[in-house]
Amino acid sequence: MLAPVRTVAPAAPILTIDEVKEHLRVDHADEDALISGLMDAATAHLDGYRGTLGRALVTQTWTVEFRAFANRLDIPLAPVQSATIQYYDSLNAQQTLPTSIYAVLSDGLGPYVALKYNQQWPQTYTRDDAVKITFVAGYGAAAAVPAAIRSAMLLLIGHWYDNRSTVAVGQSVSEMPFAATALLAPFRRVGT
Repeated sequence: MLAPVRTVAPAAPILTIDEVKEHLRVDHADEDALISGLMDAATAHLDGYRGTLGRALVTQTWTVEFRAFANRLDIPLAPVQSATIQYYDSLNAQQTLPTSIYAVLSDGLGPYVALKYNQQWPQTYTRDDAVKITFVAGYGAAAAVPAAIRSAMLLLIGHWYDNRSTVAVGQSVSEMPFAATALLAPFRRVGT
């Protein structure tokens, strides 16, 4: 599997600046740029292929490529809303695989594509990107992101807002507030 590529970004952020400012108890616009940057950092920390959760939060589209078909084609982000498969046939012409051939399933290891009963994969041309899965992932709109994840993001942003440097004299310093870690634990994907 080649590294997935996001082709369509989420239409809206997970949190609004007004929600974050209310959490921070900030009632002025002087630090809006800083707060927006912290919101972006929290999103990057949690969301997408490089995020610590191994999940897509707000609906977004990704592609992942494989050298060939296999019994199980793992999709690297959950939750998956839909998937389309294109492949290069034995003549090196790109084709779209009918959805009657495959199903998008999920188990303890995450979402994957597998053959439906009594079906078989077509032959592919030999190339690194012979099979391409384009998938839509995420919980839906920002409001559909689980409350625990949204709350953890607010805690992270608040922690970073209050502790703008990594060195504190006379205080203990932690990377992530314990409450945020506890809120996120049920959403971490196996192996991420």
